Amino acid sequence: MSKKLMVTGSLGLIGSEVSEFFLEKGWEVHGIDNNQRAVFFGSQGDNSTNQDRLAKFGESYQHHTIDIRDRQAVLNLIPSIGPDAIVHTAAQPSHDRAASIPFEDFDTNAVGTFNLLESLRRFSTAVPFVHLSTNKVYGDAPNFIKMKELETRYDYDDTTYEHGIAENFSIDQSKHSLFGASKVSADISVQEYGRYFNMPTACLRGGCLTGPNHAGVELHGFLSYLIKCNLEQKEYTVFGYKGKQVRDNIHSYDVARFIEEFIKAPRVAEVYNIGGGKANSVSILEAFDLISKISGIPMKYKYDETNRIGDHICYYSDLRKMKSHYPNWDITKSLEDVFQDIYHRYMEAKAK
Repeated sequence: MSKKLMVTGSLGLIGSEVSEFFLEKGWEVHGIDNNQRAVFFGSQGDNSTNQDRLAKFGESYQHHTIDIRDRQAVLNLIPSIGPDAIVHTAAQPSHDRAASIPFEDFDTNAVGTFNLLESLRRFSTAVPFVHLSTNKVYGDAPNFIKMKELETRYDYDDTTYEHGIAENFSIDQSKHSLFGASKVSADISVQEYGRYFNMPTACLRGGCLTGPNHAGVELHGFLSYLIKCNLEQKEYTVFGYKGKQVRDNIHSYDVARFIEEFIKAPRVAEVYNIGGGKANSVSILEAFDLISKISGIPMKYKYDETNRIGDHICYYSDLRKMKSHYPNWDITKSLEDVFQDIYHRYMEAKAK
């Protein structure tokens, strides 16, 4: 009998990747998604085409159009499915957008996560629960690390952070954005259910999670949106820091691979900074150069001196804890691979 995986946000970038990954391994996947991203971001954020990708698996993929803010629906759903594991990727994902929709943001990110945790606790305290958190739980505290300005990027000028930001970095006394605050609430709740009820839970504090199935928009999905702007010869707006702000990029496939490792050997109340690490880090200026070399199209952009509130000047994840706990896992998709995959998917879609 097939194992059952429940995936919230199953039409999103990570949710659809995780769903497809486990379906290919013979799991039965129950996807929870009401395409709220299209409400948050308009037609450009619509993820509904990902349901067609998952439909090829037939009855092995079962879709549930449920809003995780609906407490009673969630309380009914988990026992009706009886999952062997839950991967929670559903969210309002933009720290810029959150300020204009604060109730929707908090109810989705904080309350929705709490609904899932309590429903799962009532069903079983032995089922692994993997939560896609965010590096925005650290607020803007990484900006106060001593930095050095290089020709095309900023980098840490403190040997403590030679490998990046580790999980013991403070989340306190910093500006998070309302999105960051709602995700902190969810993150702490996931940890607390783990510790208090001895449940196998994990918070994956993502850097830039990306890949070819990302419906990137200006307010969320940095790399996908940047590449889309280049290929459509659309002007990209750089917000502050001279375009030298740095992000680490991890392919959605490598995220799914780590989730599989955790589900196979779950731990209680764990936290992992999941990103591309220093090797997959890139500044906006460097990203412009890389996609231009791939596409042959010069990047069009303008500069706005006002940086985004709570934005990171430099952030890349220290992956050493993840690798020590799960030595079978490592990054398999290089930064070049990530760019190539997004580029080729766009060109394939354009050719249809």
